[in-house]
Amino acid sequence: MATLIAFVLSNFPLTFFVLGLIAAGVAIALKPGGVTFPNVAEELLAYFILFSITLSFFYNFVMHVFFSQIAAAYVGWATSPFQHEVGFASVGFAAVGLLAFKGSFDMRLAAILGPSLFLWGAATGHIHEIIANADYAPDNAGIMLYSDILFPLVSFGLLWLKWKTSASPAAAAMVPRAIRG
Repeated sequence: MATLIAFVLSNFPLTFFVLGLIAAGVAIALKPGGVTFPNVAEELLAYFILFSITLSFFYNFVMHVFFSQIAAAYVGWATSPFQHEVGFASVGFAAVGLLAFKGSFDMRLAAILGPSLFLWGAATGHIHEIIANADYAPDNAGIMLYSDILFPLVSFGLLWLKWKTSASPAAAAMVPRAIRG
């Protein structure tokens, strides 16, 4: 049981992603109109934002600010004052994510864009540490690295699906054909 708890807590991006999928599934099942493409797109995006951005970045805030030694050890680094800065940036992303959970398209774009750029930047740092220092610590080379790369892609994909299901013909015409698909 201790191993399972340690896995869940140390791989929190994956944990929150799975919880978000479960919550979205429940929301879709309870949504008036049932399982429709617009309902699925809405709930997947909303609960991805709630769990994979809001709750995940809030957890990151707690770990880097209040449990900085544990967080640093999982990445394979020494404790640093910069962890507090990462923590407070994370709580900012979480706050915007909470506002975007059931917010407008623009709010959701903002909630996805900041964390995505942060995660891709973190991924480059992890890759650099792997190459330069052979840092294969769990939060440098494991699920964290993969989620840093893939979650922004999932975010933008879900945002695009939501836009595709709700865009008016006039709004759709304003988007270049290569993007519309």
